[in-house]
Amino acid sequence: MKIRSTTILTVRKDGKVAIGGDGQVTLDTAVVKSDSVKIRALNEGKVLCGFAGSGADAFALLERFEGKLRDYPGNVPRAATELAKEWRMDRALRHLQALMVVVDPKHTLLVSGTGDVIQPTDGILGIGSGGNYATAAARALARHAELPANEIVLRSLEIAAEIDIYTNSNIVVEELECLN
Repeated sequence: MKIRSTTILTVRKDGKVAIGGDGQVTLDTAVVKSDSVKIRALNEGKVLCGFAGSGADAFALLERFEGKLRDYPGNVPRAATELAKEWRMDRALRHLQALMVVVDPKHTLLVSGTGDVIQPTDGILGIGSGGNYATAAARALARHAELPANEIVLRSLEIAAEIDIYTNSNIVVEELECLN
């Protein structure tokens, strides 16, 4: 059985960064949970993290990332890079099936098990089964609508939920002030 879950989207615009995710978890062809929360505040609310993939794997990575944040306080890119290195090289971690999006007031990062730590040029990043749909919607809204970041995230995830069968409209959005 294949576990499918989630669309996570982040948008950085007008001095704010918003990150949101839907609540659906699917096991094979059945929705087993519709109100899962896949956005977490870390480091006393200074860092937000969203995850897609296997829930247990994502939580294992989230705990490791929290440890890296403690090891490298105030340096989210270094913490993400150290996690990605460990994730890729550790025999047990290497098999975890998840992706993470991490945002703080300065950075938007995609962290993967293949060792990737990627910062998108435009501040818009989507992952998960509906990630590409949400990213396309967010880019269009950011360019052609006068909406704040949190509203772009919400509306883009709603659009993804209309297209992707593994994404629902039970959406949680969190937001941080950006640093210039």
